[in-house]
Amino acid sequence: MKFGKGLMALAGVTLIASPVFAASLNSKERARVARAHPSDRDDVRYCLLQGKKGRDKGTVIGAAGGAGVGAIAGGNLGESLLAGAAGAVAGRVIGKSEGTNSECDRVLERNP
Repeated sequence: MKFGKGLMALAGVTLIASPVFAASLNSKERARVARAHPSDRDDVRYCLLQGKKGRDKGTVIGAAGGAGVGAIAGGNLGESLLAGAAGAVAGRVIGKSEGTNSECDRVLERNP
């Protein structure tokens, strides 16, 4: 029963943490949009935001998955937190590449 409560708490934290990652462009990304060809500016902005959303979503899902696996494997709190951190890093890397499609890849390559 204790294990079930832990998973429910983890799921709740994941759902609550998702809105925290509100995507916005930083100064370097805004400069990239400004440098882009005028016809591509909206697409560059959209693709940069989609990449950030994918990265942030991957981070949350990876952290929850890693911590869940750590808990299921019978790890103590420290081991579960370590597994969650490793999952967050992996999820961030995977989510960054999965947040965009081939059209976004072409638009961003055209407008460095």
